[in-house]
Amino acid sequence: MSGQGKTIVVIDDERNIQATLSAILERNGYRVHVGPNASLGRKKVEEIKPDLVLLDLGLPDAEGLDVLRQFKADFPEMPVMILTANDTLANAIESIKLGAFHFLSKPYAAEELLSLCQRALEQRDLVRQTETLKEEKKDLQKRLTAAEEQLRPVALSRRMREVEQLIARVAPSEANVLLTGESGVGKEVYASEVHRLSLRAGGAMVKLNCSAFPANMIEAELFGYAKGAFTGAVGAFPGMLAEANGGTLFLDEITEMPVELQTRFLRVLQEREFRPLGTTKNVPANFRLVAACNRAPSAAVREGHLRQDLYFRLKTFEIEIPPLRERREDLPKLVDTFLRRFGQQLGKPAVTLNPEAMELVRRYPWPGNVRELQNAMEHALVLCDGPVINAKCLPHEIQCPDLAAAAAAVGNGAPQTLEEVEKQTLIDAVRRAHGNKKRAAELLGIHRPTLYAKMKRFGIAL
Repeated sequence: MSGQGKTIVVIDDERNIQATLSAILERNGYRVHVGPNASLGRKKVEEIKPDLVLLDLGLPDAEGLDVLRQFKADFPEMPVMILTANDTLANAIESIKLGAFHFLSKPYAAEELLSLCQRALEQRDLVRQTETLKEEKKDLQKRLTAAEEQLRPVALSRRMREVEQLIARVAPSEANVLLTGESGVGKEVYASEVHRLSLRAGGAMVKLNCSAFPANMIEAELFGYAKGAFTGAVGAFPGMLAEANGGTLFLDEITEMPVELQTRFLRVLQEREFRPLGTTKNVPANFRLVAACNRAPSAAVREGHLRQDLYFRLKTFEIEIPPLRERREDLPKLVDTFLRRFGQQLGKPAVTLNPEAMELVRRYPWPGNVRELQNAMEHALVLCDGPVINAKCLPHEIQCPDLAAAAAAVGNGAPQTLEEVEKQTLIDAVRRAHGNKKRAAELLGIHRPTLYAKMKRFGIAL
């Protein structure tokens, strides 16, 4: 039956009309309530909040158009269908102006009535769904804003305050920005800050990690493609350059982009247009570029992993994010930020580290940087039972002085290049994980594909 339990209020003073409508509608699954006049009809509507009202214009105690006007003022989403024997053109026009769904003249066929009822209810459902989606979108935006607030950079150390001041000055320009620093220092967070503080903040921020895709897929992801452009292209894809139109494109680990593709991307930066795969027409490119790499870019140029001309394009502003071990003043604030964030998710909103645990956190060299600290705080929160986290809740490598000392040798020994530090950090993580790559990636706070790519680059046996 088409009614599916929907509720209809019939407001009509003629008993035979009331009985006929009730029979037709109830037979088709509707629940029907009758109001023999305007006063009782209004009362029914206020009590029941029906899905649809069928309103007669010729009522004994009020003008039907006045009743319609009141219903649309009090219940704007409720559809009202006019049923009347007084089918003048003026009445029909005025009813529609006031918001009636339809004007149906008596007598009418049952099929026509049922069809109109169904259409009115479908329209009402569509309006409700639209409103629900609007509310969900508002709620999602609020939650995203709250999440972004939690992910905002935390800086107490002098070096990081200098980084934030430079980003605040650079962001409003259209200049390319290259963020460098070890894996896990928060380059993506600071890339988001560049976007948030830029004149393009209202546009999209599109992110592509060049190490997360096979070399032959990066071009398709970046430039997009037409249907049938290659095997497996079952539909068209606009590509990330198009998605970033009017916004910011963030290319993470850009030194992992194939060198031949770097040439094509450099042309995009120079000519501000590109051509999707399998097409013959160029598309305008309107994006602000922020790139990042966790190896020294000058070394990447020497080794042939980064084209020198692309590097010169990228480094309009080159900003290095220092490792966590060189900005330990930020540790307490970062710990508090992560504990609050994960505490809210786990229903533990007011959790702190006890002095012993905090001392271990201060002493540990954090080879995986901020990402490793984040994972460690989540680990500790899951294990703690009360409002205070003790040392036993921390990951094993933070608790063990010998492991911490071994890791500290990476950061506190003789001066090393960024490449040497990163390679040694990877080796130590794999050793601590006894060769378990998944565990090593977790210790470093990176994804397994990233770990594999780095091990391959440094010639570490897989």
